[in-house]
Amino acid sequence: MKILAIDAGNTRIKWGVHDGADWTVQSALATADVSRVGEALGALNSIERVVISNVAGEPVRAALAAALAGAPSPYWVVGKGEQCGVRSSYADPTQLGPDRWAALIGARHLHPGCCVVVNAGTTMTVDALSADSIFVGGFIVPGYDLMRAALDTNTARLHLSDGAFSFFPDKTADAIASGALNALAGAVDRMCRYVAETGQDDPAVILSGGNAAMLVPHLSGSVQLVDNLVLEGLAVIGMGDV
Repeated sequence: MKILAIDAGNTRIKWGVHDGADWTVQSALATADVSRVGEALGALNSIERVVISNVAGEPVRAALAAALAGAPSPYWVVGKGEQCGVRSSYADPTQLGPDRWAALIGARHLHPGCCVVVNAGTTMTVDALSADSIFVGGFIVPGYDLMRAALDTNTARLHLSDGAFSFFPDKTADAIASGALNALAGAVDRMCRYVAETGQDDPAVILSGGNAAMLVPHLSGSVQLVDNLVLEGLAVIGMGDV
């Protein structure tokens, strides 16, 4: 079965075609260029199922629907109480973002034990998945660029400029970059500690997103870097009964 998976995020729209065994193609474009989606997908044929996660709002949803007018009717992912072996303990499962839900399903497909599922993009989500496949809950924090931009926008002297990580920064740009990375890594490490304190084994960190690679050196424990974890989850959903 050929599945077209689309992950429409705040910064990028990522998409790929999965044949049931592996990805045959993957690509991406800026969300701001959503009008070009039809052109980007125009060469695709023989698609049997379309699965979409959209957190970029109604205009993007409408543009995607228009671009896919000739394809099978899309399945728009929403958070559920249970799907593909993962159960949600969110107070209202439908309020969980579809990208987070798909990432949890993708993580369970790739890793059998308890894990902390991290998507480091425009925002960073840090979600706990128990060994018995229960989504326990999670954090949402500003991503690396949002943290730095907030200081630039809301302070008089902390202007945005490139910086490098340092244990003991001695320049303002490095202090900002190091602070943002430490904040992100700290959120992940704290969630891992919380999971371990519930009596679970030390969780693996399943890490994805545009800023994932820069975060890896600052995390402790087992870290598995996954390219496009949301797409992996969308493919699993697409191979099930949707």
